[in-house]
Amino acid sequence: MISVNDFKTGLTVEVDGDIFTVLDFQHVKPGKGAAFVRSKLKNLRNGNTVEKTFRAGETIGRAQIDNRGVQYLYASGQEHVFMDNETYDQFSLTSEQLEWELNFLKENMNVNIISYQGEILGINLPNSVELKVVETEPGIKGNTATGATKNAKVETGLNVQVPLFINEGDVLLIDTREGKYISRA
Repeated sequence: MISVNDFKTGLTVEVDGDIFTVLDFQHVKPGKGAAFVRSKLKNLRNGNTVEKTFRAGETIGRAQIDNRGVQYLYASGQEHVFMDNETYDQFSLTSEQLEWELNFLKENMNVNIISYQGEILGINLPNSVELKVVETEPGIKGNTATGATKNAKVETGLNVQVPLFINEGDVLLIDTREGKYISRA
């Protein structure tokens, strides 16, 4: 059990039978009435974000999340197969479970799997990945007033806004949290 007064960003807790990670929190001490903690929590099972208010000093369950290194092997229809790096056990996750992550996953890529008491909740991607540009319009000289961008499609199918000097075949560094261009690799 953990007190809501000890909340930290990134802490995983169990509230009403669901597993949440703390995205944001604020201790509030009104002039009249009892103090409370206002928090923004992300449900790790379905990805929804909720705002909850707790009384100061209230205790809730702490969820012990396991992170294991796995390798993404291949896709088979709607199933995506992973292999545990230590035990070499294979398991699969559905496209619905990996909706955002599929924009960045390449075969043989190493990621971390998040699980709680044997239940797989999802995967943790690195903060950035290198992806190759497969389709983009050519940059036209003189079109560079200030920060001009164009659309580029990378090897995973993700569309990214990139500067005009990027060409097909270039390898880019892409931020996995926001899906944005960082730089050329």
